[in-house]
Formats: sequence, C-alpha cells, structure tokens
Amino acid sequence: MKSTVNPLLTVLLAITLASSVAKAEKASLLPAFSSLSAIGEDWTPLTFPNIEAHTQYQLVSENGQQVVRAMADDSASGLIHRLTLTPGDSLTLRWRWKVSNVYEGGDARQKSGDDYPARIYVAFRFQPDQAGFFERAKRKAAELLFGAALPGNAINYIWANRVPVGETIANPYTEKTMMIAVNSGTSMVGQWVTVERDIVADYRQAFGESPPPVVGVAIMTDSDNTGEKATAWYGDLILQVKKTSVSRH
Repeated sequence: MKSTVNPLLTVLLAITLASSVAKAEKASLLPAFSSLSAIGEDWTPLTFPNIEAHTQYQLVSENGQQVVRAMADDSASGLIHRLTLTPGDSLTLRWRWKVSNVYEGGDARQKSGDDYPARIYVAFRFQPDQAGFFERAKRKAAELLFGAALPGNAINYIWANRVPVGETIANPYTEKTMMIAVNSGTSMVGQWVTVERDIVADYRQAFGESPPPVVGVAIMTDSDNTGEKATAWYGDLILQVKKTSVSRH
C-alpha cells in the first residue's frame, strides 16, 4: 500500500525548521547584516591612516537575502562591530562569503601582496603585562595620536591566493596578527562558501595561550598593496560562545 505525506504536515515541518534556524542565528552575539537598515548601523567604518581610497560597502540582495557587498579598487577599509567578549571554552564563528576573484599579486607572506578579496578580522584586547616598555610606549603614543585604544593580538581568516587552506602564518607587517587561510585560490570563486571556526582553538594554536577578551570583529576587502580590483559578498556572521561575559559598546 502506497503511503502519502500530508501536505499540511510538510508545510508545518518546513515552518518549524525555518523558525529553528532563525532562532539559532538570533543567538549570535553579532548584529545580522540581513537585518540592517543601513551601513554604519551596528557595523561602523574601519579606516587606516595614510590610506585615502576606501573600499565601498553596500547592502544588496542575493537570492532574496540581504548581504553586504564590498568593492575594492586599489583601496582598503572595513566594517567593524566593537564589543567586549570574554571567551569560554569554545567560541564559534560561522559565516558565508563569496568573491569575484583572487588577486594575481596576492601573497600573504609578502607586504606587497598583503591583500585579500575577503577576510574576517578578530581583534583581542591588548595585554600590557605581557608587553615590553618600548611596545607600551609606542602604543600609548599611537592612542594619543588616533584617539582610540588599540587592540593587541589579532586573527585574520582570509581567502588567500597562494597560502594553502588550513595554514597559519604571521602577517608580514606584524607577528601580532596571525593569518589563517580558510579558502584559497580560484576553485570556489563565484560561489557562496560557508566557513566555521573555533576562535579559542585557533588562538591557542596561533599564539600558544588562551585568548584575552575579544574587542572587535570586522569584515574587510582590501587591495591597496596590489592595486587590483575585487568584489566580495558577506552573509551574516554568527558568533556563539558557551561561557562568556558580554558588554556592548
């Protein structure tokens, strides 16, 4: 005897699953791009001294979902959400992104190639008790000049060109920033890719110790070193932690 599925039951199941996904994403500690009404709302511009050309960020629709589109043309800037987050045993960051191309001159090991069509930047609180006198003095001067507290160590999750997926290397400008290749090369160009990382585990592997509080999470598409062009699309970033103390700014 052939069995049939009640169409109403199928619809109700789909609604329930969609609701479960929505509730899970609402548990994220980061504002959803899909819910923003304008760029600059909850995610603010992140710019750098001496870089006048800024990447253009816009809210656009992709397959019925609002995402952020970043367009770089010999430019660099990002969007950052600042928070204070003390990690627990596991701090999970999940996102999806898409890029139009990788950079021919991109090379994470060289200053001249330190550009990425897409990257996620996780900044951690500076730990003065672990820094030398000259580093503390230099940071203090920079904070007085730019009027903001500077972060300490950082992790960059990058869509690399030459660095193999899974490899972690120091940024060519500073060993305080570690670059982790989560995508690499052209094989997935033009396709949405979902990535999930445990920030606590990545930090321990990169720096050999447990992470201090997270002070910011940013997206960035940049091409100021290579002078090339790229477009990236960023879906919602889902940040979830087991044991945490959170304060928002």
